[in-house]
Amino acid sequence: MPITTSSLTQRFMPLLFVLLWSTGFIGAKYGLPYAEPLTFLATRYALVIALMTMLALAMRAPWPASPREAMHIGITGLLVHAVYLGGVFMSIHRGLPAGVSALVVGMQPLLTAAGAGLLLGERVSTRQWTGLALGFVGVALVVGSKTSVDGMAPEQLMHMLEPAFAALFGITAGTLYQKRFCPRFDLRTGSVVQFLPSLLLTALVASRTETLHIDWSGDFIFALAWLVLVLSLGAISLLNLLIRSGSAVNVASLFYLTPPTTALIAWAMFGETLHGIALAGMAIAVSGVWLARKG
Repeated sequence: MPITTSSLTQRFMPLLFVLLWSTGFIGAKYGLPYAEPLTFLATRYALVIALMTMLALAMRAPWPASPREAMHIGITGLLVHAVYLGGVFMSIHRGLPAGVSALVVGMQPLLTAAGAGLLLGERVSTRQWTGLALGFVGVALVVGSKTSVDGMAPEQLMHMLEPAFAALFGITAGTLYQKRFCPRFDLRTGSVVQFLPSLLLTALVASRTETLHIDWSGDFIFALAWLVLVLSLGAISLLNLLIRSGSAVNVASLFYLTPPTTALIAWAMFGETLHGIALAGMAIAVSGVWLARKG
């Protein structure tokens, strides 16, 4: 049977998503020296809303058919953008390495698998549970290497980890909520509906907790442009397509590939160290993803 363009797209879409999603942690680390985390995100959201609104109007894309549908899409936006991205940016701003931030959020598939069985009625096979457990072990090994090998104090690490755990909850709940209540919507107008409440909440919190100052350096402008165009428009659209076409467990298992990818990029760009334990953990995590997706 010949391989069609459509089948090739379906095959490489998850890999492209993992690569693009992983660069989000790098973009955050690259731009955060020049703006506080929520100020950075509010600026990003405003630009995404402006671009996607113009695109949706130019292409006459359909808007949500009812206020109820718009509400569900907006709630997924709050969870996936405001809570998840806010937590990631705050953890990196507090000093957590980009690779470790990705690793904490990489525990999402286990939580999603449990929730998918309870809330969505999806059957999670023994092979998938085995793969998800292997992925968790791999992530734990890499995170553990930061305290045992790098010598980071547990109290210091926990202070940095708190926002990352909030991000973990956000992306898990957002994936399940979207799969349950609004798996299909127009990606152009849906992005506007998702980012609008995220902008309002993030800007409100930023106005009360941050100085709102931005150093418009070349590095910050590059990081902002990358996060707006590649992440918010590219990777988020791919995530919505993957949630639409696959089970919640299969989509969530992709997040186990993000930590090793992010760690490798962070090592190349920022010199974040990779030890033997971390490399072994990455290999185990990748094996777990393969098992979970084949299940």
